[in-house]
Amino acid sequence: MLMIRLSRRGARKQPIYRIVVIEKDRARDGRSIEVVGLYNPRTNPATIDLKKDRVDYWVSKGAQLSPTLARLYKLAPAQPAVEPVV
Repeated sequence: MLMIRLSRRGARKQPIYRIVVIEKDRARDGRSIEVVGLYNPRTNPATIDLKKDRVDYWVSKGAQLSPTLARLYKLAPAQPAVEPVV
């Protein structure tokens, strides 16, 4: 089963998290399938950079959001529409 959850990076007492698609049984910082965003709780306000289209794709394939990520997903700003370059 696939999960979309946080993977911790950064130095001691300076966390930054990757939002990853990973097998449920793997270690927290184990090899992931895809990185779909970043979460930095140290900025004021906290920075959430999320590829919502990729998260929706993986959810449609059966991946589940972790409880923490489900809360962050609701807080993440909507991505601006990409305009074609003329």
